[in-house]
Amino acid sequence: MKYESFIFVLMISNNKNLIYIFATLFLLLLGIQVYFVYKTYQVKEREIYRSIDQGLSVYTDQVVNNHSAKTSEKDSLQTKIIGYYHKKLDKQAFLKYLVDNKKNSGKNLTSYINERRKKDGYIICVKIQYSLILHLPDSINLIKQPVTIYETKDKVKKPAITSVGTWRTSSTQESTGKETINDMDSFHVDTQTEIEIENIRSLVFREIILLIICCIILLASVLLLYIFTIKNLIKQQKQVKVLHTVVDNISHEFKTPIATLKIASKTLKKGWNPDTLPLIDRQITRLESLMLQLHKDETPEEITAIQPENWDFFIQDLAFTYPQINFKFENTIPGELPFDKNLMETVVKNLCENSIKYGASVVTVNTSCSTQNLKIEVSDNGQGIESKELKNIFEKFYRIQANNIHNSKGLGLGLYFVKEIITSYHGKVDVSSQPGIGSTFKITIPYEN
Repeated sequence: MKYESFIFVLMISNNKNLIYIFATLFLLLLGIQVYFVYKTYQVKEREIYRSIDQGLSVYTDQVVNNHSAKTSEKDSLQTKIIGYYHKKLDKQAFLKYLVDNKKNSGKNLTSYINERRKKDGYIICVKIQYSLILHLPDSINLIKQPVTIYETKDKVKKPAITSVGTWRTSSTQESTGKETINDMDSFHVDTQTEIEIENIRSLVFREIILLIICCIILLASVLLLYIFTIKNLIKQQKQVKVLHTVVDNISHEFKTPIATLKIASKTLKKGWNPDTLPLIDRQITRLESLMLQLHKDETPEEITAIQPENWDFFIQDLAFTYPQINFKFENTIPGELPFDKNLMETVVKNLCENSIKYGASVVTVNTSCSTQNLKIEVSDNGQGIESKELKNIFEKFYRIQANNIHNSKGLGLGLYFVKEIITSYHGKVDVSSQPGIGSTFKITIPYEN
């Protein structure tokens, strides 16, 4: 039985380890799934932006090229830049030219953005601006801050794509007078295009929603399967524990009826004794009751209430089984009590046999009832119990040790079952003992008529 109990405890410990291992693996699987979904999100986001950038590039180039600076006398932008540099054009007129001219150059770009919004639901934000206009010979920047030449109604907040373009202009001017002067006007022009899809998150999630649902279903299925397995395992462990308790109880309780029947058989062989047959009947009934515990479905729901004479029979059977022990018994219980007869027999006999096991030659048993409380007192003149042992004597498989040597035989189940039965009836048991003098067990169990 000790080995089986050790195995049961080991199973529980192993299950805890399995829970920790599963939790670690589940978190690892969750991390992998989240990482996979995140990477998929990034890929889808890049794909959308790539397609948008490719579609916009033609139209943004039209806007920029419309203002591009080329080496040409007819280039209006070059003319305006040179005029502004030589102070032939004021700043306000120059900036007005740059801004107003976008209206015509950005029409195709606006049409494309509106079409994609209507067709695919893309809210595209675009901003094109001159970031630098630099006169190269003297490195003078003609604009103090970027000048926006095109911008959608939906403003760019966090640009996902930023592209930069660069142009250079050059022209030669000749002036006549007393001498000829060649003056080269060269300009460096930088443009910057910013693109953002305002509803990119909803677009990407719409693309990968099926993947997210599949991942959630997979994780939920693994978790539910594990919970179902753990519940079944716990249920089986409880069943195993109950089975162990029943088997332990029966194996312990079989000893007294079998010993009593052996003695009764020897007594009958020696000669007829009219008290022997009722004793045999009681022990057979006891064995049948123990057997029924192995088949709970066959156990009757109603208990066998204990009668006043049953207490006498308990002590008589013990006196017959242990003729060398002096049993002193006093019973003042007047009538039937609402306790199971078999359980009360287990309590009385286990306490008495525990006294006998530890050297008692005289066992005194008193049973009484008052104010709806059953009282059982068992005292002996045995070897007694050390005070440090008292807190452990009701533990399962615990046996009192002397110098780390078990001096008495047994499984250490008798007092354990006494405690379990008393607790099930909401009672209490008190123990007092002195080494070399003896022990006293006092039990009080409440009841209602």
